[in-house]
Amino acid sequence: MLMLRIRQKTLQSYALAFMTAAVVGTSLTAVQPVQAQTAAAARGLPDFTDLVDQVGPAVVNIRTTERVTPGDPTNGMDEDMLEFFRRFGVPIPNGPKQPGQPRRSQPQQQEEQPRGVGSGFILSSDGYVMTNAHVVEGADEVIVTLTDKREFKAKIVGADKRSDVAVVKIDATGLPAVKVGDVNRLKVGEWVIAIGSPFGLDNTVTAGIVSAKQRDTGDYLPLIQTDVAVNPGNSGGPLINMRGEVVGINSQIYSRSGGFMGISFAIPIDEAIRVSDQLRSSGRVTRGRIGVQIEQVSKDVAESLGLPKAQGALVRGVEVGSPAEKAGIEAGDVITKFDGKTVEKTVDLPRLVGNTKPGTKSTVTVFRRGVSKDYSIMIAEVEPDDKAAAAKTGANGAKPKASAAAEQVGLAVSELTDAQRKELKIKGGVRVTAVAEAAARAGLREGDVIMSVANTEIHSLKDFDAALAKADKTKPINVLYRRGEWAQYALIRPSR
Repeated sequence: MLMLRIRQKTLQSYALAFMTAAVVGTSLTAVQPVQAQTAAAARGLPDFTDLVDQVGPAVVNIRTTERVTPGDPTNGMDEDMLEFFRRFGVPIPNGPKQPGQPRRSQPQQQEEQPRGVGSGFILSSDGYVMTNAHVVEGADEVIVTLTDKREFKAKIVGADKRSDVAVVKIDATGLPAVKVGDVNRLKVGEWVIAIGSPFGLDNTVTAGIVSAKQRDTGDYLPLIQTDVAVNPGNSGGPLINMRGEVVGINSQIYSRSGGFMGISFAIPIDEAIRVSDQLRSSGRVTRGRIGVQIEQVSKDVAESLGLPKAQGALVRGVEVGSPAEKAGIEAGDVITKFDGKTVEKTVDLPRLVGNTKPGTKSTVTVFRRGVSKDYSIMIAEVEPDDKAAAAKTGANGAKPKASAAAEQVGLAVSELTDAQRKELKIKGGVRVTAVAEAAARAGLREGDVIMSVANTEIHSLKDFDAALAKADKTKPINVLYRRGEWAQYALIRPSR
């Protein structure tokens, strides 16, 4: 019995020793790779010092001033607050007028006041500097400060609001200039840095990664999204890749507080250079237009038109006398290609057309009634402050007349008189005399002239009733109609 107890104790000791050795051995085995991985990770972290040394001297601070009258409500605001109001679209408070306050009878002498702060970068050694258009907009004087503390009064060469790109010129030579990178090589997840003057703090460096590309936040520019810290004052500064190349201009942030919240946007440098080249050569940017109103092709629209895939730009309206009308493009068409380039989303079309030189003959591929067809179109120019043609109300028509099919979709229509057809320069159609329910929800109005229903041309009330009676009421019904000088397209979704 004694010997058995000794043997049991001995076995327990061996077992404890074995377990201890196993645990210690396992721990050592596990710790070593973790330490090695930590060291490897530490060695793999990016070092931005060389990039800052390389690009930093080409980044500038931009201050702007404006002439104001004493008593102006913006007097006394600091530069950061003014920049906030301008950049994020917040109206500058005018301050309520005190009751009984007399009007100024004599003009007050104006004085220079700080307007805002921003950033920029030197494009060429002879003094051309790129920044955002909103940084210099409305400025009476632009002051550029280099990293060596030299200051220059700059001349605004040109500014383009649509792309938010501006170029200014300072009288200096031998300046350090940035290297322009290839945006097509930029990848989501790669490291980038920003250098600028947030809140007036010159040459501030922040880092992050590319969060996304091709963000649709503007008509003409697909922006680069990053998580690099960008704040008021960073506007116009460069976004730099790990090769020390500028790949974008920091321009916007998403914010609910006015400060950085982890999402910032930069203008792709290739688009900015294209704009800057025109600004430097002519002081303005010319863009192409074809005269169409467009919207996204939804799944319902694709199904109603027989389009295999929900892509392209749906032509909602065609401007009378525009290049699109002259080429034969109609409301209800889906533009799937422009000059052989696929139009995946609605925003692709204005960018492709806008980047085409006015006067150029281009090819537009259109999907209509189940068939794709190419149209040759002459590109017109977008004029400054271009405005769509004003819609005109239709002429007075006959009394409402509605069939059972028309009532089902909320429409009452009447025949067009010969005088109305002549005035509108059309051969057929019916005039809307009353709208309700589904038709009203689709956007149709009294006075509109319906040209086709469910891909069927309408010449008379008989055609209209026949087309509606034949249409599948369980699916959206496409309608082409004329409103004033615009032909437009709508989807009526009958109540079930």
